[in-house]
Amino acid sequence: MGFNIAIDGPSGAGKSSLSKCLAKELGFMYVDTGAIYRTIGLAVYNAGISPDDITDVAALLDKISIDIKYIDGEQHVYLDGEDVSEQIRVHIISEYASKTSAMPSVREYLLEMQRKLARENDTIMDGRDIATVVLPDADIKIFLTASAQQRAKRRFLELEQKGQKVDFDTVLADIISRDERDSNREIAPLKPAADSVIVDTTELDFQGSLDYMINIIKDKR
Repeated sequence: MGFNIAIDGPSGAGKSSLSKCLAKELGFMYVDTGAIYRTIGLAVYNAGISPDDITDVAALLDKISIDIKYIDGEQHVYLDGEDVSEQIRVHIISEYASKTSAMPSVREYLLEMQRKLARENDTIMDGRDIATVVLPDADIKIFLTASAQQRAKRRFLELEQKGQKVDFDTVLADIISRDERDSNREIAPLKPAADSVIVDTTELDFQGSLDYMINIIKDKR
């Protein structure tokens, strides 16, 4: 069994970018579970299926193939043999991923893939239910959060830098809506594990957040 660090938190908290840097710092494998769920969302979108249609989404899972490869230390996700690492980052796919990820069939489909990576490697795995469901025995658990306004600001700037035309109020509304949906879903709701360390980065810049998390990990190893 590898040494596993579980990092959970709401949309826009900076989980992916901070986890990626932590993994490089520690020499761990970074597993972006959100990217995997986004790949499901992309598959549903491409198939013309409503992200609310539980039956059709479940049926689609048997027809697709999802793979993860690491190229120069970076995680790439493949849908039916095609690298879709960039395609999954557009705004509409975020919405599809949020809705389909709440479905039991989707979570069951991806659970073993995530656990297998943790068994075979030292990992930093981020998501929304890593510490509570996927890796309840993780060696270190962190719940990363920030205010909705701050998270929306970060996401807005990120999308702008990628050339996507977005409206801040729309991004904020989506963040709030996703928080509500993720926190109240019946399957694996977003919440910190009882033994998670809560890290609020509202008043911290990226480097400050990174240093804070590194210190937590050093104290617990």
